[in-house]
Amino acid sequence: AILAAKAEGAGREVIAVDPRNTSRTCPECGHTAKENRPTQEKFHCQACGHTAHADVVGASNVLRAGLARRQAQPA
Repeated sequence: AILAAKAEGAGREVIAVDPRNTSRTCPECGHTAKENRPTQEKFHCQACGHTAHADVVGASNVLRAGLARRQAQPA
């Protein structure tokens, strides 16, 4: 509630998304596996070979999920 109020005051919106597997899912091909995240900071997709920092992958997937939910909401 506090976050939503602060976001509204700043002209932003908060969209809740399910964070499960966001740092284990490849943003390039969609493959999800525990093995895609061999360490706390590294991401390496076992299916397509995409590599990145795990936090960047997680943030990208959360953003994508939020944008998808926003578009799915009736205007």
